[in-house]
Amino acid sequence: MLLNAKELDYKVLNDNLRKIQGHCYITGCCGQRFIAAGMSNKDITIDGIPGNALGAYLNGATITVNANAQDAVGDTMNEGKIIVHGNIGDAAGYAMRGGKIFVKGNAGYRAGIHMKAYKEKVPVMVIGGTAGSFLGEYQAGGVIVVLGLEPQSKKIVGFFPCTGMHGGKMFLRSECKDVKFPSQVTARPADESDIEELKQYLSEYCDVFGYNINEVLSAPFTVITPDSKNPYKQMYVAN
Repeated sequence: MLLNAKELDYKVLNDNLRKIQGHCYITGCCGQRFIAAGMSNKDITIDGIPGNALGAYLNGATITVNANAQDAVGDTMNEGKIIVHGNIGDAAGYAMRGGKIFVKGNAGYRAGIHMKAYKEKVPVMVIGGTAGSFLGEYQAGGVIVVLGLEPQSKKIVGFFPCTGMHGGKMFLRSECKDVKFPSQVTARPADESDIEELKQYLSEYCDVFGYNINEVLSAPFTVITPDSKNPYKQMYVAN
């Protein structure tokens, strides 16, 4: 069903979305916040630029954005998938606890902040371009992958990546010689087992955006994990 969002505020837009069965194609989107917040069993495609907190508390829906998206994409999402064919703003995946976020372009500051995992729920965020400063800040679980695929002059991640990281894992498609990591994490070159693990995160991503997975995996990757001896783990993870 086609839904024109041009004259709708976010409350009316979401009310209409809840009533629609089957695939919904939203046109004329221009900054409406909280689109599809908390929704499940929905398949939504958006033309235009959604506002902050797209897919907040998402609980199983699939959202595809054919442009950029603003801040807090997937805020505290629980399950489902968000695909963005452009760039995203700051704090994407804030406190994300399940599901997947796939971004073709770049991410702003604090992507993956407070990302966490619980039992079988392991959230995954894959960023095709670069990420801003404070990537994975206080990350407690889940997986963040940054690929640096799009032509760009800046390094793959900004300042202070992994600050306060105490769980989860990060993969950066770079040798990271120009990246300074905090003392509470371990950064090392990816080995064969890491590459096998990466394949499960990248196979769907490459299918969505038309990349060759073998070419993506042909570059060196750096794997970052928290140092289990660091007191951050004791501060944020129950024994």
